[in-house]
Amino acid sequence: MTYTKMSTAPASELNLNSEYIRRDQLRLPDRLLAILNAMDQRVPGVPITRYEHSLQSATRAFRSGNDEEYVVAALFHDIGDDLAPYYHGEYCAAILRPYVSEKLCWIVETHATFQLFHYGHKVGLDRNARDQYRDHPWYADAVEFCAKYDQNCFDAEYESLPLEFFEPMVRRVFAEPTYVQ
Repeated sequence: MTYTKMSTAPASELNLNSEYIRRDQLRLPDRLLAILNAMDQRVPGVPITRYEHSLQSATRAFRSGNDEEYVVAALFHDIGDDLAPYYHGEYCAAILRPYVSEKLCWIVETHATFQLFHYGHKVGLDRNARDQYRDHPWYADAVEFCAKYDQNCFDAEYESLPLEFFEPMVRRVFAEPTYVQ
């Protein structure tokens, strides 16, 4: 590489950079699965690990007959907790955006606000914060996601499917960025 600024970079070197990005993208499933595995530790105030929470969410979504994009979005919806605790939905949606539908990205992006309905009033937060989205076409979908695949996924007795079950889905969903604009 010969450039020190993007504005002076030769096209041939930028093309090499594009090839690297493509090769790097192929490793994304492994990196995401590693992040999920790292979530397999207890957090104070949570009855199960966030890893198990993610497996429960994906298992419930799968058992309800949702498609692979939905199941994978459910599996990864909280992976931003460590790096972006106040905006973990937006963090995850940015990762998912090239690979899942706009609707699923919006659900994941806003799920923390919708989740407040189930506990916000108990900790001094506005449980009706989701009302700001009441006229959004995917409002009911986000309500459903939180009710069926998030707020109820803290059950230590629930029989989740193992991560290995979801791994082929993860690899298929992240195989090609089909939603790049």
